[in-house]
Amino acid sequence: MRPGERHDEPGASSLRTVGVLGGMSPASTSHYYDGIVEGVTEARGGHTSAPVIVYSVNFAEVKDLIDADRWEAAGELLASRAQRLQAAGAEVVVLATNTMHRVADTIASGLAVPFVHIVDPTAAAIHEAGLDTVAVLGTETTMAGEFYHERFAAHGVETVVPDESARETVDRVIFEELVHGEVREASRHRLLAIVADLQEAGAEGVVLGCTELAMLLDHDDTDLPVVDTTSRHVSRAVQLCLGEAPLPGE
Repeated sequence: MRPGERHDEPGASSLRTVGVLGGMSPASTSHYYDGIVEGVTEARGGHTSAPVIVYSVNFAEVKDLIDADRWEAAGELLASRAQRLQAAGAEVVVLATNTMHRVADTIASGLAVPFVHIVDPTAAAIHEAGLDTVAVLGTETTMAGEFYHERFAAHGVETVVPDESARETVDRVIFEELVHGEVREASRHRLLAIVADLQEAGAEGVVLGCTELAMLLDHDDTDLPVVDTTSRHVSRAVQLCLGEAPLPGE
């Protein structure tokens, strides 16, 4: 082997293929792809690269259905796209968005391969941190919707959310700024003020329940433990790709 040449670890070909259902937004989808590939390469070394299939949907189609409150149709649309990932060879599927986990059951029910819900690895991280009650920041759908909080409750995690006015602020920052790649310092300060209010309401940590929020907030911005759903979801996808975690349902 020549100096500096990388050595491939045996067994790299046994990696599971991960399907990423993305496009909601493109920025978060890129984060998923990069994170999964980098995580597998770091674990295996050499020239190993994760087998990843990405289906990036037209976000405008999805948002039009959301705005019209046609969630069933949105679920059916995403389920059909997830099935294309499966047909292309995905052995496990992740949905690269928190908000659209409102239709996770519809997506998962249409697949013969496992679907990894974003709340499950996040709840595990919350327990590992010794937390019982967490604040949830995300889109209005995520913060106000029962689908997210019920999943946390099933894991024994209590959630608190901002009041209506603060939820509108967080939702606006996500859709008008972050999904377009804009990071504004003024918005960071607004969100930190909201986090401080939630801490007074009993939150012991804060969950970044939107795949773009990590662009704006991190561990250095608040004294509360920060649990990023995206990074936890990506880490679980890496473990599944490597065969280091059981598939959902096993």
